[in-house]
Amino acid sequence: MLKDLALALEQKWHFRKLHQIHDALFSSSDMEKHPLKGNASIPMSSPASYQAFGDKQQSNGQGQGHSKGGGRGVSVSSDDDMLDVTASGMSDHIIHDELAASHCGGVTFGGVGDSDDIPGIGQYDDFHTIDWQRDIARDRMRHRYIVKRRQNSVLDLVKGAHDAWSGWLCVLLVGILTGAVAGVIDIGATWMSDLKYGLCPQAFWLNREQCCWSSNETSFDDKGNCSQWLMWSEVLIEAKEGAGAYIISYVFFISWALLFALLAAALVRMFAPYACGSGIPEIKTILSGFIIRGYLGKWTLIIKSVGIMLSVSTGLSLGKEGPMVHIACCIGNILSYLFPKYGRNEAKKREILSAAAAAGVSVAFGAPIGGVLFSLEEVSYYFPLKTLWRSFFCALVAAFVLHSINPFGNEHSVLFYVEYNKPFLFFELIPFIALGIIGGVIATLFIKANIRWCKFRKVSRLGQYPVTEVLVVTAITAVLAYPNPYTRMSTSQLIYLLFSQCEPKSYGLCDYNVESIPGKSGAHFTPGPEMFSAVWMLVLALVFKFVTTIFTFGMKVPCGLFIPSLCLGSIVGRIVGMGVQALAYHYPNVWIFSGECSSANSQCITPGLYAMVGAAAVLGGVTRMTVSLVVIMFELTGGVRYIVPLMAAAMASKWVGDALGREGIYDAHIHLNGYPFLDSKEEFEHTALAADVMQPKRSEPLSVLTQDSMTVDDVQALLKDTEHNGFPVVVSRESQYLVGFVLRRDLNLALENSRRTLEGIRGNSLVLFVTTPGLAPAPGMPPQLKLKKILDMAPITITDQTPMETVVDMFRKLGLRQTLVTHNGRLLGVITKKDVLRYIKQIDNEDPSSVLFN
Repeated sequence: MLKDLALALEQKWHFRKLHQIHDALFSSSDMEKHPLKGNASIPMSSPASYQAFGDKQQSNGQGQGHSKGGGRGVSVSSDDDMLDVTASGMSDHIIHDELAASHCGGVTFGGVGDSDDIPGIGQYDDFHTIDWQRDIARDRMRHRYIVKRRQNSVLDLVKGAHDAWSGWLCVLLVGILTGAVAGVIDIGATWMSDLKYGLCPQAFWLNREQCCWSSNETSFDDKGNCSQWLMWSEVLIEAKEGAGAYIISYVFFISWALLFALLAAALVRMFAPYACGSGIPEIKTILSGFIIRGYLGKWTLIIKSVGIMLSVSTGLSLGKEGPMVHIACCIGNILSYLFPKYGRNEAKKREILSAAAAAGVSVAFGAPIGGVLFSLEEVSYYFPLKTLWRSFFCALVAAFVLHSINPFGNEHSVLFYVEYNKPFLFFELIPFIALGIIGGVIATLFIKANIRWCKFRKVSRLGQYPVTEVLVVTAITAVLAYPNPYTRMSTSQLIYLLFSQCEPKSYGLCDYNVESIPGKSGAHFTPGPEMFSAVWMLVLALVFKFVTTIFTFGMKVPCGLFIPSLCLGSIVGRIVGMGVQALAYHYPNVWIFSGECSSANSQCITPGLYAMVGAAAVLGGVTRMTVSLVVIMFELTGGVRYIVPLMAAAMASKWVGDALGREGIYDAHIHLNGYPFLDSKEEFEHTALAADVMQPKRSEPLSVLTQDSMTVDDVQALLKDTEHNGFPVVVSRESQYLVGFVLRRDLNLALENSRRTLEGIRGNSLVLFVTTPGLAPAPGMPPQLKLKKILDMAPITITDQTPMETVVDMFRKLGLRQTLVTHNGRLLGVITKKDVLRYIKQIDNEDPSSVLFN
């Protein structure tokens, strides 16, 4: 069968010839000087697997391991050293995740109508950096081939049309499924959260709000309950109030929280270790061109969806909005394999993942436009205009599906819809900017403290007991949260309360005494005694949420950071708003209040607006978002007229955050985990040349192949003695003039296949990478092995005097894996993405060994 496949491929001489020209024009290769685990050989797929039909960039062996105790998995890559997945909690069985991805096969040149796909071609192994230029060139050639065949038959015309709209169909399916999954998660999380307080005896599967809908009552009592909903104290001792009822409710609150936390941590540990955390740092790394097998797989999708419902229900200081981006990208990754155009091309697949990230934010906040801008500003590395349109469409579909499901039970598709519409006053820009400064300070303190704690978790024995850590943090959180009504309720309910105007149940936030002023029309609102106690409880809630979020974010359960950040900011904003309101009451004749506030015919200050602005300030300081943050906030609340206060606070927060610390929380976790991410927003400020960074240095020998003077034994000895993932091909060792570049994987496949398919190949057979006229085998000598088809004759090259600013821009904008360094055409060395990242770490006085990976 192998010989038949080889013969069939030989018959496609026109395809192979054209692809040989393509390789010479567009392809780039990879060389790395870092150890590959055990120098394992590449498994054989077929005799013709070495033919240059597509992208051949698999590493030598998967090499995933799991050590005892620390849970430190190791995997080997071509671009990258070893990955410390302690932060991700990877286990051995994750190798089998995303089976469809690893077995989807390669891409024949035509890509359409060919049934003899070669497994492995066009695929990457775990922890590889993709080659953007080669993948994009492959897609261009595939597209030209399809367009050329449209005139042949009606079937080819239909196939061409399917290829043209397959991207729109894919993002349509992603949007539909993302909206449906988000609706299920919202409903499930609300039901389990309410389960901590009581249940609906007649229909236990209903949450508190739905239970009361099933009754004929149209109003709730002052405790927010209807007769259909029973608290646990009512179920057991038929009492709502009193010491016994309080203790029973307290015990059930803690017990349910511990049960949910145990289930969430156990599911993540046993079935999908990649399902922990927020996922956005890894999504940013994946969208920049990195491969993490299993991170967007089906088991991760299932466990993260179930785990985020359990995690939110525990009452921990986390949110489900960040993980929704991860869940949406899992859906996008899985559905992309239904369309070979995307499933078999990693660069094209990232267009679907960018659209999926937009859909994730769209369903998380009910903010489709903000989701598109979030994908553009925060997570996507390559975002062409076509991807912008599809992301918009995907986010729109997802929001429509979620609105149809109506998980929030109202006519609004947003989380925190505000009902006030009063304009802000001009002088209020001063406290709004002050909120931005406070938000930047709080965000910087949080980032530094959280990163310090995560580093301690990685190096201490604490990282060996992730489930125990989750249970301990949950127990402490539940015990301390219940006595304070602001921390007892869910974080989303608290944010909605702080954003809102006065309601019947405001926990003292709206305790006003209404007074009439002689000689003036209207009423005057004076703070009541409950308002002062509410401020102190809010201060305690702020400290509690700040401390618990530091220890919660990064645990081995699904956990997001959007909602905790919004909560911190809304508490600060509400306190500041109440303070400004008190100043306006006590000093109505001060010139800044002398306008509308001096008339005292209404409340001129809206504390809920300050809560909204404060939430944007802290979230902006934590994530360093600006444009997308403002759009998300006004979509989230419906407060379109408050764009200017939100913009002022967001910019002030970003400036303060950048002044106190360079990185947002996601970039900080990327660097903590050692992911190979070159931030396109950062500038390379150091003066250096390519010769300063290239490897090996000038005094060290360079491992190369010669174009026509090495035997099979020589090549095998070089493969055995070195661990590079690719080798430059030069004219001779003396001249070092560059001819091309060949991948280690292709070389291994070529040597193995030659022994099976060619007669007479022996150890002293001459290996030819170029066609040399007149160089025929001497009489009695074995036949020559010609490997010109696997040679990349147009690798990306630079000179040794190229400034590193240019080199870094090439890596960022072209998506390079490596570039060869030459001088007057003579090869000097190579610079990989790993070398660039290590050099940046070194000149920033950081540990360069932390790159790729800890």
